[in-house]
Amino acid sequence: MRLPKLSKLELQIMEALWSGGPLAIREIQETFPQKGRPAYTTVQTMVYRLEIKKALRRMRKIGNAHIFEPLISRDAAQRRLVDDFLGMFGGRMQPVMAQLIEAGNLTSKDVADAEKLLRDLSKSKKEP
Repeated sequence: MRLPKLSKLELQIMEALWSGGPLAIREIQETFPQKGRPAYTTVQTMVYRLEIKKALRRMRKIGNAHIFEPLISRDAAQRRLVDDFLGMFGGRMQPVMAQLIEAGNLTSKDVADAEKLLRDLSKSKKEP
């Protein structure tokens, strides 16, 4: 199944669920900072859209409140975002890396961690 494309607000709602576990709409809304907090009805609409996209589901009802849980993982959503982002560069990582280096956002430790991950992945692919 292809992961749904999520807007910034949808990702913030999913983050609330990933971090806080199953939540009601009011609880999701309360995870937003007081300043600039979206209205309850806005969060409700977005939660229902996420339900249609099969990114979350109603797991139970307590009183009048439906409790929602994520159906997609944070890692899967992040992979989708990265794939979409790299698609803007024709799938090439070099322009992204160059920008990160020039902006000072890529440290030597980041490079070392990436090299270790590449070595580990290479080893695991060689082993039967």
